Amino acid sequence: MASPRQVVSQQFSVTKISVDYGRPSVRGRKVFGELVPFGKVWRVGANEATNITFQQNVLFGGKATKVGRYAIFITPEEKEWTVVLNYDADAWGAYSYDPNENAIEIKVPVEKLKELQESLEITFEGISETKINLVIKWEYSKIQIPIEADKIDEVNKIIEFLKEIKQVERDMGG
Repeated sequence: MASPRQVVSQQFSVTKISVDYGRPSVRGRKVFGELVPFGKVWRVGANEATNITFQQNVLFGGKATKVGRYAIFITPEEKEWTVVLNYDADAWGAYSYDPNENAIEIKVPVEKLKELQESLEITFEGISETKINLVIKWEYSKIQIPIEADKIDEVNKIIEFLKEIKQVERDMGG
């Protein structure tokens, strides 16, 4: 059975973030360490590489990241995963992965889940006007990557201005 595609989008700061990924299922297999070997680059899903699109500059795991569409690749280990944003957003799987195309590389700790996450799930949690966490869960593993609006003072000015506009619209009965 083919892994279904899913797109998740979240309003964030003054724009949105979107992730497009294939959702493979465990189906009784041992995933991390076997199906997805430790120390090998993984496409974070099935079929085409998982993509993330930012419509504003952000700090991805604390590293400055420009507006754009990126492939997400992960090299899992037992306790820590290396997460990469790669410029080759049209890659099929990780077969053509080229580390020279990496835009950002970060390391994040792996959390162990008590209950099985049957299908790969990518969500957003801890949402505020200027901060959000990208959460990736599958099998018994979970990682969280903090994302923050870049140039926070400028973003806060825009947010306040947008609030003023909304108030004017309300006052005018719109």
